[in-house]
Amino acid sequence: MTTTSSGGGSDHTTSAREIVVSRVIGAPRELVFEAFTQVRHLSRWWGPEGFTTTTRSFEFRVGGAWDFVMHGPDGTDYQEWITWTEIVPPERIALVHGESRDDPNSFESVMTFEPAGEGTRIVMRAVFPTKELRDEAVEKYHAIEGGEQTLRSLAAYVAELTWNETARHETTPKEAEG
Repeated sequence: MTTTSSGGGSDHTTSAREIVVSRVIGAPRELVFEAFTQVRHLSRWWGPEGFTTTTRSFEFRVGGAWDFVMHGPDGTDYQEWITWTEIVPPERIALVHGESRDDPNSFESVMTFEPAGEGTRIVMRAVFPTKELRDEAVEKYHAIEGGEQTLRSLAAYVAELTWNETARHETTPKEAEG
């Protein structure tokens, strides 16, 4: 189930500048969190449908950066830069996201990973410097749909990891001996 909003329930000073996308994923939060923290995972699911990602550099730590290019299905390349500002495993990741390290239009984003039964509710909250930049992200770049698609890709990827792990542990005694 996916739910999205553009401002309910948060500080009134930022609600007009934010995008919130969330989804419940059928996997433990440690695994969902790990999918955000290792480039070998990110490169398999990051981005909206039809996009691929090429990483130039990746250092997951507070103050570290992920320098990458998102390749659109139409052949357009999008230069991207993420710097992590807070990491609380497996609960929260805060970051600044823009086209480059000094992008004046970069936005702040926080991902929270909350237990939801046997799964994980991930909430991605992005706060833009201005309402106009938020509106441009929604209208020109389809940020809400892209966020939903990204979380759908994450859910499918984590389901694949979970299935592979389960299959690996479900060998019969004969197979284990052989």
